[in-house]
Amino acid sequence: MNKPIAISSLSKRDTQVSIFLIGLMFFIFGFVSWANAILIPYFKIACELSNFRAYLVTFAFYISYFVMSVPASYLLKSLGFKKGMMLGFWIMSIGAFIFIPAAMGRTYSIFLVGLFTLGTGLAILQTAANPYITLLGPKENALQRISIMGICNKGAGILAPLVFAAVILKATDSDLFKNLAFMSGENRNIALNELISRVIEPYFYVGIILFLLGLAIRFSPLPEIDTDQESLESTQSNASKKSILQFPHLILGAFAIFLHVGTHIIAIDTIIGYAGSMQIQLLEAKVFPAFTLGATILGYIIGIICIPKFISQVNALRICTVLGLLFSIGILVSHGMVEIAGLKADISIWFVVALGLANSLIWAGIWPLALDGLGKFTKIGASILIMGLCGNAIMPLVYGYFADLYDLKSAYAVLLPCYIYLIFYAAKGHQIKNWTF
Repeated sequence: MNKPIAISSLSKRDTQVSIFLIGLMFFIFGFVSWANAILIPYFKIACELSNFRAYLVTFAFYISYFVMSVPASYLLKSLGFKKGMMLGFWIMSIGAFIFIPAAMGRTYSIFLVGLFTLGTGLAILQTAANPYITLLGPKENALQRISIMGICNKGAGILAPLVFAAVILKATDSDLFKNLAFMSGENRNIALNELISRVIEPYFYVGIILFLLGLAIRFSPLPEIDTDQESLESTQSNASKKSILQFPHLILGAFAIFLHVGTHIIAIDTIIGYAGSMQIQLLEAKVFPAFTLGATILGYIIGIICIPKFISQVNALRICTVLGLLFSIGILVSHGMVEIAGLKADISIWFVVALGLANSLIWAGIWPLALDGLGKFTKIGASILIMGLCGNAIMPLVYGYFADLYDLKSAYAVLLPCYIYLIFYAAKGHQIKNWTF
């Protein structure tokens, strides 16, 4: 394993090359993760699933972050960042290859195993990449660097469903989907088997590409950052601490991550259904997630330009959390039809779109605050934060529960306590360095 080096010893060129390589990884994170948006309806048809079972795609993928994040931190501590990243890519490669026998047998449970395996590899990569990019340069510029990673991730998120749809769907599939209702027996099985077999070729190539990317990262010029070399101040302040649970700002930050990713996925994954409640057809409504992601990218660009030159990353986090609360209230209290971008809809849906802007800098703002001063605990601390990504699996279910209980608009009330907590963390929670009861 390459000898770990101090961050301060990296040249400007080394830092720029490292940021580029980590940006490539974030693009891959986004591409693999957001491809689930097309897999959910695709599996629902091909594997003849109920709505609940179809959404196990998202659950199986993201629950792996909760299960694997802490083991990933110990793995990274043993292997180092680069070998750990290589292993993460190889585990993802295995997950992609699992799609092949799953498709051959049209067995949904095996697909879920493949998705869990993909998520496991991503958990390792995220546990490595997020603290890596946070530490890779001045702390006051961390939000700027993470914003660049966010553009890579969300840009891939816009492309992934379009690319996968182009690969696995055909122009004649509309007729096929209509005719399936009238098919039975062997003819229906043949049609469904042909439909599901289309994932074999793309995921075979995805598996190969992920394996080669693992090799590329292992032998890349990416430096092995030493997180165990703490500053004197950090060493002195952490001398009495033996457990990661003794860092309140980290634990509170992990819960903030849980709520943040939950609000973000709700804003993206529920908006098509909310548009449907306004009698907007699917062919028109499908653009709304792209609007939300576009608003997020706009927020990243603003962050890159303004932080830290015009505003500190802490204040940017505070502004975004307050905006999130205001936009959530806007969803609940606003009403009236407006026409924007050629789409006539209730004005409240545009507040859902605006949540993309509010959410843009929250993730990037939480990470440097939560990891501040952890020193030798950085890798395990990062894994605790990555566990918070299971909010992607759980929060949409909470929204769905209240949507069934009341209605789609009223269910957005679940966002209010989330943003209130995020405001607390941005204002006070990240400053709590010791538990006081």
